[in-house]
Amino acid sequence: MRKYFLWAAPVFFIVAGLSWLQQSEIIWKLGLIFGFSSIAIGAGHVKIISGYQYTFWIITAVCAGLIYPDFFLHVGGFDMRNKWLILIIIQMVMFGMGTQMSIEDFTGIRKSGRGVLIGLLGHFTIMPLAGFIIATTFGFEPEIAAGIILIGSCSSGLASNVMTYIAKGNLVLSVTVTAISTLAAPIMTPFLMKIFAGTLVEVHFFNMMMEIIKIVLVPLAAAMIHDILKNYGNLARKRIYLLTILSVFWLVIFIFIRKSFYVIDDSTAFHVFEIINFTCGAFIVGVLYHWLYKAYPKIDAVMPYFSMFGIIYFTLVTTAAGRDNLIQIGFLLFLASVLHNGAGYFFGYWLSRLSGLDKKSSQTIAFEVGLQNGGMASGLAGSMGKLATLGLASAVFSPWMNVSGSLLANYWRKTGNPEDETQPDTH
Repeated sequence: MRKYFLWAAPVFFIVAGLSWLQQSEIIWKLGLIFGFSSIAIGAGHVKIISGYQYTFWIITAVCAGLIYPDFFLHVGGFDMRNKWLILIIIQMVMFGMGTQMSIEDFTGIRKSGRGVLIGLLGHFTIMPLAGFIIATTFGFEPEIAAGIILIGSCSSGLASNVMTYIAKGNLVLSVTVTAISTLAAPIMTPFLMKIFAGTLVEVHFFNMMMEIIKIVLVPLAAAMIHDILKNYGNLARKRIYLLTILSVFWLVIFIFIRKSFYVIDDSTAFHVFEIINFTCGAFIVGVLYHWLYKAYPKIDAVMPYFSMFGIIYFTLVTTAAGRDNLIQIGFLLFLASVLHNGAGYFFGYWLSRLSGLDKKSSQTIAFEVGLQNGGMASGLAGSMGKLATLGLASAVFSPWMNVSGSLLANYWRKTGNPEDETQPDTH
């Protein structure tokens, strides 16, 4: 079936081109969107491009957002940039990613200590600094420049693990760096934004830290609760169920007594109650998901697709919201993404080699440094109400990171020495 979509794609593009010449606006616009959609569906039919299917969907989302911005910003009377919708979707993205991780991933530092430290050092120095230099050199508007620094200050994403796997790199090291950088994000991302972007946009350290806990750590905790219930025996299950029951009681009590408390929005007390409530929700969601998993064991394999859908949503809405900016500076922003991403690969690799890591581990660190969590950057931009400016960089950077990562991973896989076995770094 996919091959028919692949064959239909050039037909749609030809129709779009002819309609553009004939100034038939509706037909050329729909032809372009259907053309990219057909490639995205049909890509799985051809082995050489099957790995780029997700990237083609991202390109389709960018195309649709540019052509019909108003349509994708408002569905009926509902604003697709609604803060709660953004929060729910980004939590779904992070939860979907979390289901592909486990508690063991966070203990890998014992096996790859030096490599993890080098990866974290490279990740939280090279990328925000490169983002700052590129943003100021290109002279972008303050909020767009801050968006480049933001994506450079976020943790690494699961894409780095996928690319490391394709390249036959040190997967234990990759997963550990991703896990630890995610845990460090609530402190490191606001700190780096304050240093490098504090003069460009107003950065509230505590507020941003609370947002990252909500959009990253809480859904990740829910996924880890599922992992504990699945793998850690009866005693662990009893403790989780007890904490879940207490969480339900707390939320019920809080609903009834919250009117008795007058808590100012954005105050410390407000955020503390918010995090407690979200944490209780993580226990409930983790347990409910685990019950669903017991009924449908294949759901873990499906969850990454929900994460992909979430990223496509952010790309679509961000592109639509920032359409005018993107038309003006789209090429420069793309060039910035190539330079930023390339700097991560280059300096991440050579920092590792100069630090004494083996070739495969150095390639792994290159992916960990060069590939950022675009979903986290989009979620933070959305929570700040600046999706059209602060979130624009992630909409451009994310597709390129997928393309460049795939190309580099396949290149290293083909040129790697089969006898060069990756040894865990025990220093």
